[in-house]
Amino acid sequence: MESFLTQAAIFLGAAVIGVPIAARLGLGSVLGYLMAGLAIGPGLGLVVGTEDIQHFAEFGVVMMLFLIGLELEPRALWDMRHRLVGLGGLQILMTMAAVMVGAMALGLAWQTALAVGMTLALSSTAIVLQTLSEKGLMQTNGGRSTFSVLLTQDIAVIPMLIALPLLAVAPGVSLNPDGSISRGGDAHDEVHHAVSLVEGLPGWGVALVTLAVIAGIILAGIYGARPLFRYIHAAHLPEMFTATALLIVIGIGVLMISVGLSPALGTFLAGVVLANSEFRHELESHIAPFKGLLLGLFFITVGAGIDVERLLQEPVIILGLALSLIAVKGAVLYVLGRVFGLRKRGLWLFTLGLAQAGEFGFVLISFGLQQRVMPDALADRLLLVIALSMLITPLLFLLFDYLAKKFQETAPKVEADVIDTAGPVIIAGIGRFGQVVNRLVQSSGYRTVVLDHDMKTIQLMRRFGFKGFFGDPTRPELLHAAGIETARVLVAALDDPKATTKLVAYARRQRPDLHIVARARDRTHVYALYQAGADDIVREMFDSSLRAGRYVLENVGMSEYEAAIAEETFYHHDRKTVRELAKLWDPSVPAMENHAYIARAQELEKDLETALFTALEARAKQDVA
Repeated sequence: MESFLTQAAIFLGAAVIGVPIAARLGLGSVLGYLMAGLAIGPGLGLVVGTEDIQHFAEFGVVMMLFLIGLELEPRALWDMRHRLVGLGGLQILMTMAAVMVGAMALGLAWQTALAVGMTLALSSTAIVLQTLSEKGLMQTNGGRSTFSVLLTQDIAVIPMLIALPLLAVAPGVSLNPDGSISRGGDAHDEVHHAVSLVEGLPGWGVALVTLAVIAGIILAGIYGARPLFRYIHAAHLPEMFTATALLIVIGIGVLMISVGLSPALGTFLAGVVLANSEFRHELESHIAPFKGLLLGLFFITVGAGIDVERLLQEPVIILGLALSLIAVKGAVLYVLGRVFGLRKRGLWLFTLGLAQAGEFGFVLISFGLQQRVMPDALADRLLLVIALSMLITPLLFLLFDYLAKKFQETAPKVEADVIDTAGPVIIAGIGRFGQVVNRLVQSSGYRTVVLDHDMKTIQLMRRFGFKGFFGDPTRPELLHAAGIETARVLVAALDDPKATTKLVAYARRQRPDLHIVARARDRTHVYALYQAGADDIVREMFDSSLRAGRYVLENVGMSEYEAAIAEETFYHHDRKTVRELAKLWDPSVPAMENHAYIARAQELEKDLETALFTALEARAKQDVA
């Protein structure tokens, strides 16, 4: 027990120290976990023999795929079939072929070379999906293509595990350390298998049991999940829901292992079946913390398990193999990405994101050793190559970030529209804020000139019958073409706060008499817009938040009229507060270090309580009178 607690403290301490540092440096959490593992393993020698912990931590990958399945409805999975079969299938086959040819050129037997090809064709689901989620790239074209390939790879683990025993060397044949075959080896090596539901069954029996298990998972998800969740929900014990969610994931994982299938595939399938369940979000909220913790533990064990001694003994060979693998997979991915229509940013995300080997490679290597498909020396090198390629992956994502910025900088600029309309109101920015303003003003009989730098938004407007012009509203020539010299009102409603402030400042310099209505992101932005010269400033969430607060007051004891008085009092006091604090705000000094600003804000907050009490008391006296 003491040893377990010591190990737990070491792993958690490494994560708490290393990951925030990596995140603040912009390296991402995955690289932080890997570096933390390197520090406590090969670096300081605080942990040794991480294999048992790594098997436990791999369950984080299983949980992650269950949560991904919950996000995918069966219809969405069906819609992805072309990418799954075409893009994903071709990636696996082409990478297997390329790696197999290279392995045979190095002298490996074709059976061993094929096993190596299958092992290295897979990418890291854990690292890639975690990084895509962190960077908000999952819904991009490149992100969806990457996810499709990863999903295909996870499914492909099943036939790979089935095929590996067929590649085992025959009795009387042994594998040399270099992977070549020699005769006269010991044919009596014992292989210990885990408890299995299909052990000893003929081929057709294995197939029937496997299909029965998969069908049972699907039917249980469709017909049994809802009654079970309702039964647990009736107990009103949150910890029971957590226990049930973990039981589902663990139970399915054990069941899939017992028939020789990937537990990740089983839990993913269960997640897809439960995607339409009303308890879907409840399941996500209870499992997500365990998934994040176990994934982090998995990455730490990968870092801690890197055999630095062998790496130092054969640095050129190991590093060369890892970089060659990344280059080969990258070339295959680049070609396939272009064939399937990916370009520029999406193409590089697809190419660099999947160029590494994956965690399922550890599983295949372990199984390959049991089945005598590859020798120990080769397996040790492959484990090191896989771990090293996974360690390099966050650096590949940093390279993608650099390339993505470069593509944005060098992207050809679309010429702005020629503005042939004038009106008393110019609306710069027609997003969710500006479009409401535009509809109200136009419906009231006034002509507007709408400007926006997003071509898709302008095209969508035109489809609904509204006229708008494409171009950057902060460009002086565009504003003058829109008639800023004669307009009566300018509405600055851009999504980018800095661009909005720049627009307001320029318009005020050009037209001191122009009335400017500006959209503000938050209170700090309000101060900047005041200094830039805006007349009316509307915080994008302020009015809706006030209305929500009024509804709260109406349902905790106030009458509708009293809640309306409180809302109005708060509104006027907040406007007064913003005007006073704007005089004390200094953009060069953080708010927490501006003592005059803090002191005045505290005084005004006390004044708000007094103002609300006075307003409600006056209302009460009117009722009595």
